[in-house]
Amino acid sequence: MNVDELRQIEDEIRNCIKCPLHKNRTNTVPGEGSTNPEIMFIGEAPGRQEDLQGRPFVGRAGEYLTYLISTLGLRREDVYITNVVKCRPPNNRDPTEEEIDKCLPYLRRQIELLKPKIIVALGRHAAKTLARESGISFKGITRERGKIMKVKIYGLNISLVYTYHPAAALYNPNLKNIIEGDFNKIKELLKEGHAKKRRSGTLDDFL
Repeated sequence: MNVDELRQIEDEIRNCIKCPLHKNRTNTVPGEGSTNPEIMFIGEAPGRQEDLQGRPFVGRAGEYLTYLISTLGLRREDVYITNVVKCRPPNNRDPTEEEIDKCLPYLRRQIELLKPKIIVALGRHAAKTLARESGISFKGITRERGKIMKVKIYGLNISLVYTYHPAAALYNPNLKNIIEGDFNKIKELLKEGHAKKRRSGTLDDFL
């Protein structure tokens, strides 16, 4: 993996003025984590704390995501975390289709460069965007969350999983059991992949 190329993408994001979101941002939030991740977590857009710190998922929802990652036997630095949109929408509103489309080339390049084996879409907008980019239909996150879908995205064979955004569990604690159940499925997916790696000595046929 070309680390310099990843840094170049981050620099381009920091200087981006492709959509109006740049006018009110404190910081862009390109993403962070491993440069050789098996798993990539993709949220919707930065919130207030992310905008202030320039890092993804560092508020209360980020604390919960960090816990969820730990249930996989991993640390934040073992995975890559980013968002579809790299700047905070005003008042944490949903990103618009125009904002998503303007920002999408950055996400595409990150995925192409990092080559994760599993992508976890956190929230409806991330799930809808990744479904579209994978050429599959999106029937709603409530109907499809927790399913493991084998897709081809940007030329890569990936296991795509949707789950609710961690912030949703802060507003509706009943969702915690659902999200944690989805993460149990991701954990099993990892175990299966590692078993195949031990048998074949490669991750090329990961699931």
